[in-house]
Amino acid sequence: MLRLAVPNKGSLSDPAITLLKEAGYRTRRSGRELVLVDADNDVELFFLRPRDIAVYVGQGTVHAGITGRDLLLDSGVQALEHLPLGFARSTFRLAAPAGTMSSLADVAGKRVATSYDVLVRGYLEAQGVQATTVHLDGAVESSVHLGVADLIADVVETGTTLRAAGLEVFGEPLLVSEAVLVTTEQFQHEPALATLVRRLEGVLRARSYVLVDYDVPMNLLDQASALTPGIESPTVSPLQNPDWVAVRAMVPRKDMNRVMDELYALGARAILVSSLLACRL
Repeated sequence: MLRLAVPNKGSLSDPAITLLKEAGYRTRRSGRELVLVDADNDVELFFLRPRDIAVYVGQGTVHAGITGRDLLLDSGVQALEHLPLGFARSTFRLAAPAGTMSSLADVAGKRVATSYDVLVRGYLEAQGVQATTVHLDGAVESSVHLGVADLIADVVETGTTLRAAGLEVFGEPLLVSEAVLVTTEQFQHEPALATLVRRLEGVLRARSYVLVDYDVPMNLLDQASALTPGIESPTVSPLQNPDWVAVRAMVPRKDMNRVMDELYALGARAILVSSLLACRL
């Protein structure tokens, strides 16, 4: 049975549970139990703190887990990023009092407050910068004002909290993070894990595409097909009117409205768009 760790709280939790549910796994808990067995899919789900998941995976306690790339790198364990999942995106940045620092060179000899000291130390060492990391479990924005540190390294989304604390980001991002499926070399070829990955990829790809159906005059079919080439080729079906055909194709979701406009301008009609739940491409 595949043992899978799932975030039990925070910004990773709800999207991870939704993704697994759409992939066909049982995720509903009757209470706040920490373990859920999905016998039909031969999977046992463990609901754990996101920061602990990479540690459990690295120790082999569970076969795989969903956590953040930043948390994986900060764990310091021998676990692998197996599949990026595309949600909970964030940027890891350095920030200092406005106007005091502008490049990584300014960090040398300074104190850096962070909740991700393993990640930050590894980054600074790789860049040849010697600095002291100050570990804090949260609210690192206050550390500079309180004299604990000279700058901070933290996850930045909008930057509103930093500006309120009189801080501004500088330099290049240390890391662009998102939710990832992690495992180890020992388990990365497990058949049950391969099935999980195939299902997750099916849901993620389906979220990126829509299904477009439309009718188009036969003499415009080649031009319409160029607008909707699909994955392999569009599906073309005859209509009662021999001068027209029905066409079905997958289209990238981001291009949906532009493609509809272009099809209509070409002469296509009855243009319908449907969402996809899952797919195998």
